[in-house]
Amino acid sequence: MEHSHDEGFSAGSVILAFLLGGLVGVGVSLLMAPKSGREAREKLQDFTSDAKETAEDYVDQVKMKVTSTVGRGKDFFQEKKSIITTAVDAGKDAYEREKERLTKE
Repeated sequence: MEHSHDEGFSAGSVILAFLLGGLVGVGVSLLMAPKSGREAREKLQDFTSDAKETAEDYVDQVKMKVTSTVGRGKDFFQEKKSIITTAVDAGKDAYEREKERLTKE
């Protein structure tokens, strides 16, 4: 039995994978380059600092997107809840009016 799955990756996932791959490549090249221990440590320290900053920026972007999405979801839910509540209340009122009308007949 064959299953077909459409498993796409979001743009954020692709960008993160690209950045992390690049950072790993830079780190490996720094470690493999013929330099003195001091130079290698400085380069590695710069690399880790840049990697940390990039990761923090990405995390901040993700937090902002999640917060925005959650906010829009809450707004959407409240709007739909209000519409449904209004419809239910109108239905109850109509029921009561019809019930009252039928008891008078």
